[in-house]
Amino acid sequence: MVNYMQENGAIISTRGLNLYYGDKQALIDVSIDIKPNNVTALIGPSGCGKSTLLRCFNRMNDLVDGVTINGECRFNGKDIYAKDIDVVGLRKKIGMVFQKPNPFPKSIYDNIAYGPRIHGIKNKTSLDEIVERSLKSAALWDEVSDRLHESAMGLSGGQQQRLCIARTLSVEPEIILMDEPCSALDPIATSKIEDLMIDLKKDYTVIVVTHNMQQAARVSDETGFMYLGKLIEFGDTVQIFENPQEELTNNYVTGRFG
Repeated sequence: MVNYMQENGAIISTRGLNLYYGDKQALIDVSIDIKPNNVTALIGPSGCGKSTLLRCFNRMNDLVDGVTINGECRFNGKDIYAKDIDVVGLRKKIGMVFQKPNPFPKSIYDNIAYGPRIHGIKNKTSLDEIVERSLKSAALWDEVSDRLHESAMGLSGGQQQRLCIARTLSVEPEIILMDEPCSALDPIATSKIEDLMIDLKKDYTVIVVTHNMQQAARVSDETGFMYLGKLIEFGDTVQIFENPQEELTNNYVTGRFG
């Protein structure tokens, strides 16, 4: 996939990003560069701002009343918060997978075909190809190919989460945001999602918020540690876990708090 990147090679960059929920500041002067075709993990204790930062990248915070944002947030060099940005188009390029699987109460097929249909694809052959490709990319095709027209609500939790990933892939995004995608899943389903994250980075950029430090260590190339709204440290995952530069990071990854 072609990415028209910024000079620093990042697909997403923030500079001095601040976010307020009313009077409460949830992000404080966050600057980060996220590389393409990597898995980037955001870790930190509950309420530290990691999910808020993730939702900045596709403007999901726009849906929350009383939010104020300033500073820079760029996708492929373009200001995400510029007045002329097509937010629907932005969310097509930067898809989101949520904490709890949220399939539509429709068939497996219609869950995947939903996005392409909204974007104007009506041809059945084209939709069939998109459904098959998306399910294969989400490592789900072999499990559901013989029941595409059955309700998605009959799938297990782990299958539903992979279906939601396939639904995100169906509109050909560049970036997949994942907000604690395994927190509602059992260890076997979690393992499948982790394998999938690693596989997806061949074609996509994956940014995952996780409260599970072992998961971040297993799947990510780079890790950012957040605390009280600030990005305390960001870098190569091995370095963050084995040789952190900041005392706060060291205390968190060694289990002294959080």
